[in-house]
Amino acid sequence: MAAGEEVKQLEDCTVANALGTWVFSVAGALLAIPVGIKRKSLGPLVFFGTTGTMLDIIMGINACEREHAEHQMKLLEEAQRSAAVDPLADDATEHWWHLGRLDFGFNE
Repeated sequence: MAAGEEVKQLEDCTVANALGTWVFSVAGALLAIPVGIKRKSLGPLVFFGTTGTMLDIIMGINACEREHAEHQMKLLEEAQRSAAVDPLADDATEHWWHLGRLDFGFNE
């Protein structure tokens, strides 16, 4: 279930970042308007508009993947830290258990 929730969060992040970035779309449209007027064509608007939109989507997805990778690294580091602490406690318990089983010559 946790993996399914994580994927959903990743999808939400991707959608939010793709919709949240609009800089390249606006820049492409602003560049396309004077070029389109000069050439008397809608071709530049299509080219620069779609290129700007693609760049916005790609930048949003990259940002989301970077955030997801950082989150996964943080989880991995926490897991490694907890795994490094737990064996010490287990080793100490085993050590005392073995000492209890040693024969010090007091048994007949």
